[in-house]
Amino acid sequence: MSIESEFLTFSADKLLELVGRIETCARKLTPQQVWTRGSANQNAAGNLLLHLNGNVRQWILHGVGGRPDVRDSDGEFLARDGGSPEALLTSLRTTVEEAATLIRALPPERLEDRITPQNHHVSVMAAIYHVVEHFAGHTFQIILLTKMFTGEDLGFYAHLSGPKLKNQSLA
Repeated sequence: MSIESEFLTFSADKLLELVGRIETCARKLTPQQVWTRGSANQNAAGNLLLHLNGNVRQWILHGVGGRPDVRDSDGEFLARDGGSPEALLTSLRTTVEEAATLIRALPPERLEDRITPQNHHVSVMAAIYHVVEHFAGHTFQIILLTKMFTGEDLGFYAHLSGPKLKNQSLA
């Protein structure tokens, strides 16, 4: 597999993995928790779900895929109630699956093409990299919010913990 093909496959897989983590989190939250802000200058998980959906649509589906740009970036952050957690998740999952399909089918030679999403003149590769990095950052914000609201360990990295030995301290 070429490095270009590996980049495309990894990027699509990472977006799908991250949306799965977001789904796990949002399903643990009540509708009120999804829209709770710590202060006026903070975003609720619901705002982040709307924002991620808009970002992936604008940068990948529009910028890379040529679909119409229908993003309302200001509305993503102004929303104080934008639907149930399940409706937000369904929309985000659909967008991410469409983007992953587009990324997987992208001919590697398109990575050098120049596009202009959100008035940024970048290569297709840079746009994909931006979206994956941006999606990861907000996913971790949603994970933190979920841990704060529920007090739960979400278990995403449980596979990294081997069996603990009896009487072993965790110094």
